[in-house]
Amino acid sequence: MRIPHPEGTFHLTYCTNVHPGERLGELERVLEGPVRAVKARVAPDRPMGLGLWLPAAALSLLQQGERLAALRDRLEEGGFYLFTVNGFPYGRFHGTRVKEAVYQPDWRRAARAAYTRALADLLAGLIPEDLPFASLSTVPGSSRQLAEDPASRAQIVAHLMEVAAHLHQLHEERGRTIVLALEPEPGCLLQSSEDTLHFFREHLWTAEGLRPLCDRLGVSLSRAEDIARRHLGLCFDVCHFAVAFEDPASALATLAEAGIRIAKLQLSCALRVAPAGEEGRAAVKRFDDGIYLHQTTIRSRDGSLHRFLDLPAALAAELVEAEEWRVHVHLPIYAADLEPPLASTQPQLAAAVRRARRLDPPPHFEVETYNFAVLPEELRALPLEEALARELAFARELLSS
Repeated sequence: MRIPHPEGTFHLTYCTNVHPGERLGELERVLEGPVRAVKARVAPDRPMGLGLWLPAAALSLLQQGERLAALRDRLEEGGFYLFTVNGFPYGRFHGTRVKEAVYQPDWRRAARAAYTRALADLLAGLIPEDLPFASLSTVPGSSRQLAEDPASRAQIVAHLMEVAAHLHQLHEERGRTIVLALEPEPGCLLQSSEDTLHFFREHLWTAEGLRPLCDRLGVSLSRAEDIARRHLGLCFDVCHFAVAFEDPASALATLAEAGIRIAKLQLSCALRVAPAGEEGRAAVKRFDDGIYLHQTTIRSRDGSLHRFLDLPAALAAELVEAEEWRVHVHLPIYAADLEPPLASTQPQLAAAVRRARRLDPPPHFEVETYNFAVLPEELRALPLEEALARELAFARELLSS
């Protein structure tokens, strides 16, 4: 949805990765069924922006010309416009164990670069002409464990620059600006504002990092840096920073002031558990769904932070001095009244949105509560389409206030 505001026109959507659909036929059914049902609730008489998830299996068929034309017609007939694509999950994302496989293939692999280039080609052919830019979110390099050595980081940078060169060529040939938006996440190469600043300053924006872009495009280092800054940015997921006990609004300001482009803000809330006694441990166990990674940070009473890659490891640690837990669970963003000791990081989301509204250009805004199907029963009491519409209404209030 286009939301006019004195600070600019904001584009708001939700991500279709909440709907199972790895194959093209499933994607088509999603667009004809639940996505239309959401639009009927939130934008019945005007175009609705779409945040599309396109896994590799569906994308390979859409690369055929007639399939792409059919998708374009379906979007136009349904009253949708496309401005952002989620290129993070490459394959299956529902109904089976996902966990750390969600990062694969990561940016060390040529397959990730090829998939992203194909997504960019599709996006360039579908975005409206009056849109200043489109965003394409992706894996934050790799999991931290797999990206610790210099050779892995060099591979990641080289593949990112390969895609940046492709995005530049699309910009030159079609007049379309697409920003590849790395999405920092706990346990990854980019997991905090400090990590992210270091990666951009010490790896992407250096002469060594930019050299592949210079060689591919035959441009100077300064020109290569301009291109990299235009086409490589961030997808800022508010939940992820809250999990790490960073203040999302401050982290957002720090990254933007450093010149890193914030292309997309994912509107999401993390799970808080406070006080973190036995009652809290029992309550949080219900969120261990066995499908998604639930990175967890526990703050002790002395202020120290203990980080765990997944919730079962945190539960096994039995930290007796725990004061508060933050868990990577995307709660419905409208859900504020959880039963204590459970709570939401909704206040941090509101502050981050207020800060993001002042960015120039403003980022795309995307609700991404992909895990509705595995939340505890009381958090999925509403039918999915109604819950998504309620999230979008809540997000619109945050953007309009």
